[in-house]
Amino acid sequence: MWRGKYGEFKSSLPDHNGLGRRLPGGSWDLYAGSVPTFCATNKTWGVDIDEIYAPVNFQNDHWIAIWISIPKRHIVVWNSIVKHISKAQLDEIMEPFLTMVPYLLVECASTDKEHIKYSLEPFTYERPTVGVPHCIAGDCCVYALKYMECHALGYTLFPAAFCEKNVKHIREKMAHDIFHETPGFEGIEDKTSYYNDLDTYG
Repeated sequence: MWRGKYGEFKSSLPDHNGLGRRLPGGSWDLYAGSVPTFCATNKTWGVDIDEIYAPVNFQNDHWIAIWISIPKRHIVVWNSIVKHISKAQLDEIMEPFLTMVPYLLVECASTDKEHIKYSLEPFTYERPTVGVPHCIAGDCCVYALKYMECHALGYTLFPAAFCEKNVKHIREKMAHDIFHETPGFEGIEDKTSYYNDLDTYG
């Protein structure tokens, strides 16, 4: 949504306050935490939430992860295959986030105090490479999710067990956890039969 609609946002003219640009549909819902509906938090960016994690796709063949710190006005990018994305390409990927997140915080602010608190000045970003686990092609999606999980759990350094040798176990554990968090799963009485009826490759 952010990158796909960035051209419209960028080409729309702001008013004398720098506001009034065309945000992508659903931006307010994201800001207010009302989507996705199956796991809505109903928590507002910058008020109830200071940190945002998101997987980002590159050219439909690679995944990276980003951590947005609203108080720091900064974004950290974790990329499991550094050479897959050049600095110029990453700058292009990140521009919508660097520009539109601070804009959304100002545009959607409900009080004068919040308006004063935030600025339209773009966020900054970095892509650390030292201490960031790297993978081979095909495992980038798992790594992207694992980066976010580790950081959200408070790891200051990624654990040594987060490596290519353990990626099969990490993938299976992650699939299991995601499956059990699927809405409606707890309401299934015969879980054994439900597992057996699943077609892994269907």
